[in-house]
Amino acid sequence: MPAVLLFAWLVAGLRGPGPAALPRAAVLVDPKSHRLVIELPAVDVPAAHEGVETMVGLPLCEVLVPVDASLHSAQVELVDDAGHALPRTVLHHFNLSDPDHRELFLPIGLHLLAASRETPTITVPQLLFGLPLERGQRLVAGAMLANSSAVAYHGVRVRLMLEYVRGGLPWPLYRAYPWAIDVQYPLGRPPTGSKAFDLARGRTERFWEGSPAIPGTILGLGGHLHDYGVSLELKDVTNGHVLWHGAPETDGAGRVITFPLARFYSWRRLGIHVTPAHRYRLTAVYENPTGRPIRDGGMGAVAGLFVPDRGATWPAVDPADTLYRQDQEATLRSGGADDMADMMMGHHSDP
Repeated sequence: MPAVLLFAWLVAGLRGPGPAALPRAAVLVDPKSHRLVIELPAVDVPAAHEGVETMVGLPLCEVLVPVDASLHSAQVELVDDAGHALPRTVLHHFNLSDPDHRELFLPIGLHLLAASRETPTITVPQLLFGLPLERGQRLVAGAMLANSSAVAYHGVRVRLMLEYVRGGLPWPLYRAYPWAIDVQYPLGRPPTGSKAFDLARGRTERFWEGSPAIPGTILGLGGHLHDYGVSLELKDVTNGHVLWHGAPETDGAGRVITFPLARFYSWRRLGIHVTPAHRYRLTAVYENPTGRPIRDGGMGAVAGLFVPDRGATWPAVDPADTLYRQDQEATLRSGGADDMADMMMGHHSDP
């Protein structure tokens, strides 16, 4: 199933004794095909009950990178205990994070990769762009599965398949890093850090604004909205310019089917330049037609790839930072399947 370098809510950095307590994800490398495969522990996914999706959260797992590499594409695969591929809708989200580097807009752990049921496939030109990883680097992976069918799935394995260019080559030309903004930044809803928010009847708007830690160029982005989402907008509030406005593709009932990706690079330019001297605002808009409030019905986020300016180094995390510590604690609290299911329940259920 397709995967993208996009945002989802999960996994801040973990330092010190935290990762040692995490289960280890299986990591396989095929140097001939230049592919890494990260596989999470198998779980059972019960059938839906009375029309309500069953949500199953996988435990957070530590990932040790076995090679120096620059990633240029990703794909998520779900199979049951018999090896049969499962429907795309079973994947609610998959997340991979770097605990030792910070987010572009916040001093919390860096979200590297994310995939969800509505995100389209993305790859970047491997000669131009690559997400750098180092041998021995530690990452953290997590996922959530959702089942709206009357069929239970057993022994479900979630695999993230990453294609890469080996380290030490003169390409790719640009080191590209993920970035993200969520309208529930900085910490979401305590105590779990959930980025979900309630939808009132009719129109709901949420926004967050901040500045990047380093200057650079946004190559492109994708959005994440739940059902009844109308639009996402990224604006430079310092000069008043709208940098991007996007809307999801929906069915006739307002259910989100997919969110088109925006690519800003071309033969004429690298993308949209941003700087720490400016502030940038992300706004999410929903229209709830059900006539009743929807608890935790909304999310709003964008994410994509970012090339730092020449001479700018991607910043490491500060483990003493209060926001970093609070985000880490929320992540650990939300790592259990029961807590995650409680947070996410109802996001795609029928009204």
